[in-house]
Amino acid sequence: MFLLNRVTRATRPGRWWPCLALAILPAFAMADSDVEKLTKDPKNWAMQAGDLANQRYSELKQINAGNASQLTVAWTFSTGVLRGHEGGPLVIGDMMYVHSPFPNKVFAIALEDQSIKWKYEPKQDPSVIPVMCCDVVNRGVAYANGKIFLQQADTTLVALDAKTGQEIWKVKTGDPKKGETTTNTPHIFKDKVLTGVSGGEFGVRGRLTAYDMNTGKLVWQAHSTGPDKDMLIDPAKTMTWTNGKMAPVGKDSSLKSWKGDQWKLGGGTTWGWYSYDPELNTVYYGTGNPSTWNPRQRPGDNKWSMTIFARDLDTGMAKWAFQMTPHDEWDYDGVNEMILADLKVKGKMRKALVHLDRNGFGYTMDRVSGELLIAEKFDPAVNWATHVDMKTGRPQVVAKYSTDQNGEEVNSKGVCPAALGSKDQQPATYSRKTGLFYVPTNHVCMDYEPFKVEYVAGQPYVGATLEMYPAPNSHGGLGNFIAWDAGTGKIVWSKPEKFSVWSGALSTAGDVVFYGTLEGYLKAVDHNGKELWKFKTPSGIIGNINTWEYKGRQYVGVLSGIGGWAGIGLAAGLTKSTDGLGAAGGYKDLAKYTELGGVLTVFALPETAVPAGERTAAKDQ
Repeated sequence: MFLLNRVTRATRPGRWWPCLALAILPAFAMADSDVEKLTKDPKNWAMQAGDLANQRYSELKQINAGNASQLTVAWTFSTGVLRGHEGGPLVIGDMMYVHSPFPNKVFAIALEDQSIKWKYEPKQDPSVIPVMCCDVVNRGVAYANGKIFLQQADTTLVALDAKTGQEIWKVKTGDPKKGETTTNTPHIFKDKVLTGVSGGEFGVRGRLTAYDMNTGKLVWQAHSTGPDKDMLIDPAKTMTWTNGKMAPVGKDSSLKSWKGDQWKLGGGTTWGWYSYDPELNTVYYGTGNPSTWNPRQRPGDNKWSMTIFARDLDTGMAKWAFQMTPHDEWDYDGVNEMILADLKVKGKMRKALVHLDRNGFGYTMDRVSGELLIAEKFDPAVNWATHVDMKTGRPQVVAKYSTDQNGEEVNSKGVCPAALGSKDQQPATYSRKTGLFYVPTNHVCMDYEPFKVEYVAGQPYVGATLEMYPAPNSHGGLGNFIAWDAGTGKIVWSKPEKFSVWSGALSTAGDVVFYGTLEGYLKAVDHNGKELWKFKTPSGIIGNINTWEYKGRQYVGVLSGIGGWAGIGLAAGLTKSTDGLGAAGGYKDLAKYTELGGVLTVFALPETAVPAGERTAAKDQ
């Protein structure tokens, strides 16, 4: 099993080729999805992010800052699978849909009595496991128009009947033999299913692909690197931030930023979260690290890895692109979620996009034009760059921490953040009530030694050895949970944690913010960061907290199951400090606090804690 723990310096040639196989297509078509309407009813949790804008906010307020301390376990459910449980359950009406990591089980559960209405367990070749970077996680299923959509580890995208669990269609989106796997949740926007690809550590070529929601037919595909036509870029119309203003990217913008044909192994994978603005008909997402991790082997900016893309949903054409970490030297993937919100930025209302990047900078962009508005550090430990030049958008790299300038076989020490970033894919939440973003973060630094590696299809293409540890001269822990003002680029408050906060956060109209810890605690804090309540779940939490209402009662649920990159040492039994690309050593103490598991824990207030009038009113609604 690879899991980024045993990187060899073998040198062999290789090449990437795309793979796509379409299933037999039904001969019918339907209208746009019902997801947007479902997300407007807070009784549902109909998308992994709660809504199209990735805000992870709920208008429910039965659970509030005054009574959250009374939360108690309502029921639990075991997935029967160990390893890292990312994502969370979906709730539509009286049904819940729960997923697991590999082998990617899906359960349909009746909320009335928690009975299993159906279970789907795909038959996947276990040979996919060794080419899954950073654990065998899956970030959840999607729902639309009576279908459940599952993106399996082996790159099979399948549509299931939500009532029966029967397959409606399925399509192969990649090829694990070339290192391509899939861990992302599918995203349903209008009549399309959007999905990505993982495998930046295997030299795959990243892309975003749109399929017809009803048939599985390929609609468009946009690569992250290569010729303009492959990337669905118009050299004259696709814009980027240049010299303090937006300007066309120009012809061959990607090809010019790579040496020779290196773009074919260029990474730029798309395993994170996507958002959508219906008014602009624009989808937003980020691309990951360039391959290999040895920057000396790929001179140039390596466009368009590490990039925020804004694309027309119907055609896939790129409206604008912004590269956050040109010529990445530290594995600061740009896949973290794009949160859409209308904000006052420097005194002016903007249709904003907020992105808390792995590189430690929080970006506020104008999501219509692509203009860069704010770029500031959201962890004071960040030291690899002094600041972002607001005219060019380029971080100003500190030579001491440049793994490229220091060279191959040189160990660059004390780089902050570590490769897993000041924040990884664990999604933040935006409170429409306070106007603040509540962000789970890592407070971790690293030593990074690049070395020469050659490409072999399906083999690790990393070229670096890492060790991780807590940020020095700080509170001694590996994480913080923070409140972030995206209109000013400032930390409002910060709550230290012993380990990285690797769960997705949730904010509510009840003045409560929820998040989970790697030790396994589900915590509730108020909007000032004061802890209101905590509960130790059966395993470490890397899942995302969701909330819904059923029969007048508000519930909060979370998947616990330690794993993911931070928990890979414990999940996969890795013991060497450099195993798991340094995570095994950095998080070795996790074993003192938690163990493997796979449990959904659901919480609610005791019936006596909810005034009768409020229960009646909720039922009437």
